[in-house]
Amino acid sequence: MKISEQGLELIKVFEGCELQAYKCAAGVWTIGYGHIKGVSEGDEISALTANRMLQEEIVEYENYINNGVTVPLEQNQFDAMVSWVYNLGNGNLTSSTLLKVLNAGNYDGVPEQIMRWNKAGGKVLEGLTRRRQAEADMFSNGN
Repeated sequence: MKISEQGLELIKVFEGCELQAYKCAAGVWTIGYGHIKGVSEGDEISALTANRMLQEEIVEYENYINNGVTVPLEQNQFDAMVSWVYNLGNGNLTSSTLLKVLNAGNYDGVPEQIMRWNKAGGKVLEGLTRRRQAEADMFSNGN
């Protein structure tokens, strides 16, 4: 599967677009729509580059879901999971109870598992709580 425009928009809204490198809440150098690979202090990009980077990188995260999830997903469920893994990474996905619950076919249990991932640096962050709620809602009913 591939992410829909609605799913991509969810990522864009919560990641925001920063054209100058900054340290995220987890202390990682970040640029564009949450891009972290090869980013250094002082880096700058254009909005066009930020969009291109997201389009190219999202394929990697789609593949994490396509390869890691063994049960069928509806588009809204896939979109929510891609947003989640884009923010948290494949290592967290593969070791998560969330993936175990989903691959067991317990679709109703997934939103609760999504909501558990609202911390950075051991602290609950309001922005992550909002993002997880949006992902849980998208997973459940496409909203």
